[in-house]
Amino acid sequence: MQKEENGTFQESIHKVNYEDCYRSKMIKSDSLFLDYYREKEYLNGTWNYGIDQYDNCLRAKWFEEVYFDEDGRQYPVDFSFDTWETMKVPSCWNTQSEKYFHYEGSVVYTRTFRYKNNGEKRVFLKFGAVNYEAKVFVNKQFVGMHQGGSTPFVIEVTGILAEDNRIMVVANNTRKRTNVPCENTDWFNYGGIYRDVEIIRMPESFIKDAFLYLVPDGSYNKIAGKITLEGSNANSSVQLEIKELQINEVFEVKDGVVEFNLEAHPELWSTENPKLYDVVIRYGEDYVKEKIGFREVKVYGTDIYLNGKKILLKGICAHEESVINGKAVTEDEIRENFRLAKEMNCNYMRLAHYPHTEKAARIADEIGIMLWEEIPVYWAIEFENPDTYADASNQLSELILRDRNRASVIIWSVGNENADSDSRLRFMSNLVNKARELDSTRMISAACLVDLKKLCIADRLADVIDIIGLNEYFGWYEPDFSKLIKIFENSKPDKPVIISEFGADARAGARGSMDDLYTEDRQLKIYRDQIDTLSKISYVKGISPWILFDFRCPRRLHTMQNYYNLKGLLSADKSYKKPAYFLMKEFYRNW
Repeated sequence: MQKEENGTFQESIHKVNYEDCYRSKMIKSDSLFLDYYREKEYLNGTWNYGIDQYDNCLRAKWFEEVYFDEDGRQYPVDFSFDTWETMKVPSCWNTQSEKYFHYEGSVVYTRTFRYKNNGEKRVFLKFGAVNYEAKVFVNKQFVGMHQGGSTPFVIEVTGILAEDNRIMVVANNTRKRTNVPCENTDWFNYGGIYRDVEIIRMPESFIKDAFLYLVPDGSYNKIAGKITLEGSNANSSVQLEIKELQINEVFEVKDGVVEFNLEAHPELWSTENPKLYDVVIRYGEDYVKEKIGFREVKVYGTDIYLNGKKILLKGICAHEESVINGKAVTEDEIRENFRLAKEMNCNYMRLAHYPHTEKAARIADEIGIMLWEEIPVYWAIEFENPDTYADASNQLSELILRDRNRASVIIWSVGNENADSDSRLRFMSNLVNKARELDSTRMISAACLVDLKKLCIADRLADVIDIIGLNEYFGWYEPDFSKLIKIFENSKPDKPVIISEFGADARAGARGSMDDLYTEDRQLKIYRDQIDTLSKISYVKGISPWILFDFRCPRRLHTMQNYYNLKGLLSADKSYKKPAYFLMKEFYRNW
């Protein structure tokens, strides 16, 4: 119960900046550590929840669970945690209850759990993702806040856990002008704790991070890396073992860091041969395991090379969504998406427009498909706002730290469809520099726009990135298709171009003439015109049409759309393939 500061002012009602106290414990990318193969306990399952439109939990600090005054008289409280409705975690509240399908705002999640210390010195909670803001409380204590709806975060709770515990999470998916993305997007704004919640027990000092990669010098005979340790005893030794490569090295640690460069001759990872090596790192009481593939991706002139060979990126875009689960996609659904793409003869996918689950890149490593991964610096965000930049930079850091050991990830993208202003150029150039600071082994791109007045590729960001991504919808949003041909005639880029998006809406099963909007016939005509043109452009080295399957979008109010973006090559439930799917399958087979 919030105490009154004076006779008339009740803080829980009248305080305007009630969230400021929670922002003092912002959880950022430096919270992350290698965890995938560690032993974990999951707090998935049944949670109680309450819809909290007015943020009463945060205002009145319900998490303190004050039920009585100083003299033992009972307060009338506005919550009853353990008798609230229940929801499974991970999930999106939109798909769990029809009455909350369009709800945006705060939802208070809570559950109790048992914990017994088994000799571990430190203990952490990891959240795979909570959209968009998460404020976390354990045993009546505020332990941290995270921004960014698609990246993981970790909170240390050493000394806070008891035998019986209550965890509480206030998840808020309110669209805001200052967020990344901002309030205006072209996808559904799912809310909730939609990826795993885990308990990880750790020793006092442990392996925080390890980044291993093939030295990108064209020799394919050196593996380099950096291992970072956490804890007070960080000046010892670290053992690295890759049995298949006869690597078993012990390194001395200096100031908590080991950097190395070893001669090795790995079998190179590729889409045809997705070779992965078991990597084990030991340090004191701690050890981690990883499966890592080694390969080299580079740009020379207008060509893209994988392991020294020119490649064409034959791709498709995909959202992280399913009809049943929203963003809380299952492993089976991820594998289904990759299977459908590979069946279409794709060797690459653009995971739009935000970081998908880390399971996606691990599965892509295993099955052999290259990935473009991006952060949602989407449309007209506040490029002048330093807090917005900090949010974007942190999301980029969390994505790269999470996935930079994944051989399948070949491109980091710093944004999508932003107008070329001075503030945007500074903002995104700084993100490019951040990406290169964290990982110098991959290509960097962004989905840019064409200049419709000059009819050419003209984006100043193109000078900063390695590959020019180009979104264009000629034949659809711009009906005059001849303009696309002129754009290519007028452009002379000195680096590769990926057509990161093109497409047209088509309702599954809707037939008509090629001039009838929203029909499969119109979509098929546009795809034919696109590939006939794109296949003749020497500097176009990749294509990823928009999009693999139809997806929910509140912007789409035409009766044919019915709140769906219908540019998919498959229906939303993926049970039906539109004719353009088969056209792309044949094109990619021969391209």
